[in-house]
Amino acid sequence: MSRLNLPQLAPEVYQAWVQAEMAIRKGPLAATVRELVKIRVSQINGCLFCIDMHTAEARKEGETEQRIYHLNAWRESTLFTDAERAALDYAEAATRLGVHGVSDEIWAGVEKHFDEGERGGLVAITAQINLWNRLGVPLRLQPGGY
Repeated sequence: MSRLNLPQLAPEVYQAWVQAEMAIRKGPLAATVRELVKIRVSQINGCLFCIDMHTAEARKEGETEQRIYHLNAWRESTLFTDAERAALDYAEAATRLGVHGVSDEIWAGVEKHFDEGERGGLVAITAQINLWNRLGVPLRLQPGGY
C-alpha cells in the first residue's frame, strides 16, 4: 500500500509535474527513446511503479519484449541503435551523478546522435523520471491504477 496519496494531498504541485511530463512528451525526442530512458532510470532507482508503467507504455509505442528484457544489460545487447545507446549512457550518468557528473565523452555521444531539441528532451525526460522515481520509491507506490 502506498504511504501517501500525493495527487490528492498536494494537487497543485502534482499537476505541475504532470504538465511538465506532457510538455516533454510533445517534444521532438522519439517516443521509443523516451520510454527506454524511463525504464532504464527506473531500474537503476528501483522504482517498481515506474518500471511497470513504462514497460507498458513502451509496448504501446511498439517496443518489443526482447528489447525490454535486454535493457538492464543494454551494453552487451546488439538490439539497440547507436542513438539509443548514447541516450541510455547519458541517462545512467545523469541518474548516478558521480563526482564528475556527465563526462564530456558521454555528452559528445549525445551531441552526435541528437539535435538540440532532442538533446533538450533527453535532459528533461531524464530529470523528470528521476523526479517520479524519487516520489515512487519513498512513497512505495504500487503498480496499476495509472
